[in-house]
Amino acid sequence: MTERRVLLLAHTGRAEARRVAADFVAGLSAHGVVVRMLQSEAAVLTDDAVTASVEVADSEEMAGRDCELTIVIGGDGSILRAAEVTRSWRTPLLGVNLGHVGFLAEAEPEQIEDTIGAVVRGDYTVEDRLTIDVGVYRDGDLVTDTFAVNEVSVEKAARERMLEVVVEVDGRPLSRWGCDGVVCATPTGSTAYNFSAGGPIVWPQVEALCLVPLSAHALFARPMVIAPTSVIAIEVLARNEGSGVLWADGRRTVDLPPGARIEVRKGAHPVRLARLHAAPFADRLVAKFDLPVSGWRGAGERRFHEHDATRAAAEAREVAR
Repeated sequence: MTERRVLLLAHTGRAEARRVAADFVAGLSAHGVVVRMLQSEAAVLTDDAVTASVEVADSEEMAGRDCELTIVIGGDGSILRAAEVTRSWRTPLLGVNLGHVGFLAEAEPEQIEDTIGAVVRGDYTVEDRLTIDVGVYRDGDLVTDTFAVNEVSVEKAARERMLEVVVEVDGRPLSRWGCDGVVCATPTGSTAYNFSAGGPIVWPQVEALCLVPLSAHALFARPMVIAPTSVIAIEVLARNEGSGVLWADGRRTVDLPPGARIEVRKGAHPVRLARLHAAPFADRLVAKFDLPVSGWRGAGERRFHEHDATRAAAEAREVAR
């Protein structure tokens, strides 16, 4: 029988994350599931018996090898980091939320036993989410490439200077903007920087790219939703007095000198998210953004009293968790 193995990544700088990580190691190991951790994270677990049962990864690059699942303990930032670590192995990510909103997470700390049980039984589904691939060019030569789960942003490097860019879609110029920057987001990232910048929320089942200018000095500077087959290019005009910077998921940066060209397209490989619940995305929005839904009556002839609507909202939040 093939040995089952999961990778556990945790934000071990927090005491709660260390406690939750130890509980997962103990619970999964008791059911014969091998738990692998990065050496730096396993070293800070305080229970020697728990630490002894951990398989230590040879390197971060090899951490996801032969793992059926990656359990991520932390906030959305920890899940984005996990996507980097496991990208070459395409290991599904199951997030346990210790952050604030936790849109990418699937479980809460108080659900540890239920989550362990679901992992042991294999009682989860895997959802593929669109990513974006990014290439940075200088004088026609590719100088660097990266990817993003949420978004890539091209921003001014100096606060006191405006960034001048020309945006192109599918080989045709769209508009020139003097702005603070431009955000290109996935549906998954539509609730992150894209949302804060005034972009639309896109249901994750929709394959599309979002394009949002940041504080643009232009008559036409509206957020746009673009086909997933399109290629978006952002050219940093050579006459810029300062340089720009590219951010991928708010984690990785690339300096952009005047004349740089950034091309953004649908990623060759999706990020894979493990799901324990089949909650509608609307329920997740209600739960994560604490949206008011009192007064909702539902479809057809159904009628709710005020306390019924409140209960429905609570149920939506519970399902979304």
